[in-house]
Amino acid sequence: MKKILALLTLAILPLTAAAHGPSPQKVEESVVIKADPAKVWALVKDFGNWQKWHPAVVSTKLETKKDEDGTDATFRTVTLKDGGTLYEKLTGIDDGIMKIKYELESGALPVSDYYAYVSVKAGPGAGETTVTWFGRFYRVYKLNPPIPPGQDDETAINAVTGVYQTGLANLKKVAEGL
Repeated sequence: MKKILALLTLAILPLTAAAHGPSPQKVEESVVIKADPAKVWALVKDFGNWQKWHPAVVSTKLETKKDEDGTDATFRTVTLKDGGTLYEKLTGIDDGIMKIKYELESGALPVSDYYAYVSVKAGPGAGETTVTWFGRFYRVYKLNPPIPPGQDDETAINAVTGVYQTGLANLKKVAEGL
């Protein structure tokens, strides 16, 4: 009887492993900027004006409304140069550690359950700043394979990496020009 149960367990185990769905993905990009951290933080923490430094953003519209728990929350609608939009929720700004956190509610990125933060710290040299942009998310398609084209992990990772790299490169250019 024990052998039969062991065989059944071994036969079922691979099915349960495949049934869990997608794994969370993470992207982290950093840049060193030759500018004072306070100047860089002033640009990054301005949740309603990322178009000042992110080249893909045309405009941002902020609104305050009640969250699920009844508290006031800040949301933004980001209009992109390609015509797409992102609807994001600000989840925290900490001036002490210079970190801004937000979530993607809906929009043009091929991701789901997206959470991100941007942190600003003193850089390796005097008058330098290190900015790190981190995101955790899932691919769009949450079921098991076959995965439709454009809804896979690689597409999600490439899209987020592209947003971070172009944004940080232009943030560097803008902040160093101040």
